[in-house]
Amino acid sequence: MRTTVTIDPDVYQLIQAAMQRSRRSFKETLNQALRRGLADMVPAVDEQPFRVDARLLGLRAGIDSARLNQLNDDQEVDAFLSVTHRLQSDTVNES
Repeated sequence: MRTTVTIDPDVYQLIQAAMQRSRRSFKETLNQALRRGLADMVPAVDEQPFRVDARLLGLRAGIDSARLNQLNDDQEVDAFLSVTHRLQSDTVNES
């Protein structure tokens, strides 16, 4: 592919120095430098995709796994009511 690019003077000097060291053309040197520079910018790809092995939760019949938070909330309310009832009973018995 052919394109026009404006190169900063310091970058041009780097390319010229690399051309002299490698004894390659401007095109070859520029393409090699771009490949090396851009290779670091490409995110690494895992060789194997992430995979989750699903397992049964082993829930008892009648427990909806989509409503486990509600079950937890219900248990917290029951515990709160039980403690509140006990504290009220203790207060009445002390009077």
